[in-house]
Amino acid sequence: MSLAPERGWAMNTSVTGCIVTHNNETKIRETLDSVLSRTKGVALKLYAVDNLSTDGTVDILRGKEKEYDNLEVIENRCNRGFGAGHNTVLKRLDSTYHLIINPDVILRQDAIADMAAYLDKNPDIGLLSPNVCFPDGSIQILGKRDPKIKYLAASRMRGERPPGRLLREYAMLDRDMSQPFDIENATGCFMMLRTELFKRIGGFDERYFMYFEDCDLTRTVRKTSRAVYYPGAVVYHVWGRESKKNFKLMLIQIKSMFAYFRKWRI
Repeated sequence: MSLAPERGWAMNTSVTGCIVTHNNETKIRETLDSVLSRTKGVALKLYAVDNLSTDGTVDILRGKEKEYDNLEVIENRCNRGFGAGHNTVLKRLDSTYHLIINPDVILRQDAIADMAAYLDKNPDIGLLSPNVCFPDGSIQILGKRDPKIKYLAASRMRGERPPGRLLREYAMLDRDMSQPFDIENATGCFMMLRTELFKRIGGFDERYFMYFEDCDLTRTVRKTSRAVYYPGAVVYHVWGRESKKNFKLMLIQIKSMFAYFRKWRI
């Protein structure tokens, strides 16, 4: 089975995307340029929502807004977190598909058109997750099953070692990664949803300031639709694993984890 998309499938499909920034001046310029310059096969409107940056992020965003007609910058007056930042644009969306994009993701191909084309062909899919790689091309070990304490503990204790049995199970590495398959959990660094579905479920649950909002969203999508891993589109994610280095972020992650487990009665 070939995964090569037929170029032109998505030419009449509209896509919106949103990037939420907070002090991302070292990465956001490359992200914006790659997303906006690489996307050729589909009409794209990109929103950049800044959550009260105190560095030079906003200046970069405003400069790029002048450079790209399809980029709109929104400045929030407070930082209410990742999910709330993305929900800022919810009422503005009038597209076929909507993208959630991290400010440290790079495109080297027209992944957005490829994903839109695949969704055009598969109307039963509500959320599509691409193949996410490090900048050197190695695959990131990301959870594709619902989070469990044993998986999260294995991830935190892994260090630089190859993934063990639990992480391989969590990332579904037992599957053929060269073919699409249904997943339970998709990473929020880059995901495409049907806009109507994203709006119907109310976007992200804002009880999560950061972390686990993508797990929660995927689980909500799966109530009525499929979530699928699609290796035919590749994106590159810097992924600094900040919660392993920053004690404050680690506490935020733990708080979000307990909120997730309470909500889903795990």
